[in-house]
Amino acid sequence: WKHGVKDVEMTENPFEPYIESLRQQLEDQDPVFLIGVVVALAVVVITCVFLKYFLTSKTVRSAVLLVGLCDSGKTLLFSRLLSGKYKRTQTSITDSSAPYKAKNDRVSPSLLILFVFFPPKYGNNIEGEYLKSERLAIVFVVDSAIFQKEVRDVAEFLYVLVTDTVISRNVPDLLVACNKQDITMAKSAKLIQQQLEKELNTLRVTRSAALSSQDGSVGDFEFSQLPMKVEFLECSARGSKGEDGDADIESLEKSLAKL
Repeated sequence: WKHGVKDVEMTENPFEPYIESLRQQLEDQDPVFLIGVVVALAVVVITCVFLKYFLTSKTVRSAVLLVGLCDSGKTLLFSRLLSGKYKRTQTSITDSSAPYKAKNDRVSPSLLILFVFFPPKYGNNIEGEYLKSERLAIVFVVDSAIFQKEVRDVAEFLYVLVTDTVISRNVPDLLVACNKQDITMAKSAKLIQQQLEKELNTLRVTRSAALSSQDGSVGDFEFSQLPMKVEFLECSARGSKGEDGDADIESLEKSLAKL
């Protein structure tokens, strides 16, 4: 019996006197005051939750800017990335945007923006609003089938992009999508990269060396000298099986999933 009493005393809650005292003090308070305290605490909690959601969403916000010369296949590529479906297209006259979910469950949705390029501005109509995202990637679409005819125009547009101060400050990933690989005469991504480096090197010389290397050294221009990551890849928005088949854009989708 003595051992039983001792056991009961040891199991008593040591905080019970304090809890009882707190309860008594709360009962003595004005109900209006208590309601005010509860409301204030609720406001603090809701504010914290809202700020956490807002800041989290801001840090993962990203945009993928789809650019390139007219008829390079941007609109069809835009449709394929969003729905996977083939869509008959015509030259776009306005910009378009839509949420894009990369084929990677760990990646939050991005804002895929189809940017309409109007020659001869060479990128001067790129809105700064597009470049304000925390993480920005640019998919530069090239028509591989007629690249040899357009190499100068492609290089000039690309030159404006990589020398733009806002773009350089954001240091985006630049994916050069060598499209229309389903066409027999299409040039390879490696050849397109080599030709563009030659053209950009010429532009660098004629335009006061704006494309300087990171270490300040003088020499032939290479994409590896840029402060942004540049990747050349091959794709076909139309696909090798035509309208009824799937697009050959796996390499592009994989690269977008890594952003």
